[in-house]
Amino acid sequence: MDLSDILTISGKSGLYKIISKTQNSMIAESLEDGKRFPVFATNRSSTLEDITIFTEKEDIPLKDVLWKMHETEEGKKSSIDHKADDKSLKDYFEKIVPDFDKERVYPSDIKKVIRWYNILLQHNIITKPEEEKKDKKKEDAEQDIKDQKTRQDKTAKTKAKKTEKIKPVKDTTKQAESIPVQKGKSKNIKTKKV
Repeated sequence: MDLSDILTISGKSGLYKIISKTQNSMIAESLEDGKRFPVFATNRSSTLEDITIFTEKEDIPLKDVLWKMHETEEGKKSSIDHKADDKSLKDYFEKIVPDFDKERVYPSDIKKVIRWYNILLQHNIITKPEEEKKDKKKEDAEQDIKDQKTRQDKTAKTKAKKTEKIKPVKDTTKQAESIPVQKGKSKNIKTKKV
């Protein structure tokens, strides 16, 4: 699943899809009500792709946690409400991520993950990570072929330029005719006055 264009914005509930980007802002659309608005650099926002869950060993990407929830729930909505009590939330999350760090993952974090899961499921955004890896490998291979062809084209153009014959440039400046100068006595030339 590609979560690189799904945002969470500090101070706002729910999830938002990036519609377009400008130099200083983005236009985001709420996945819940479809309303659009600008998101500026001053808004604290992050993509779900960048979010990880703390565990006792190493952090797990959110998309892996969402897929585990999808498998546990058999592709259905979560069996627990995100407004459940803290103990129920922790017990549920322990089934999904048995070694999650209980000191650094708060009930409020679990509530968000459950809510996000339900929103993403509703919009058919949750897909198996391995399928995505295969698709990514295929895309990377296709891009490599395109890049190689581009490099070959550039090399061919460079070689063609080098092999072009340089035409000699004609000298368009006229050379001054040289007048022989005699050495020795100079003759006086008399001029007649009229």
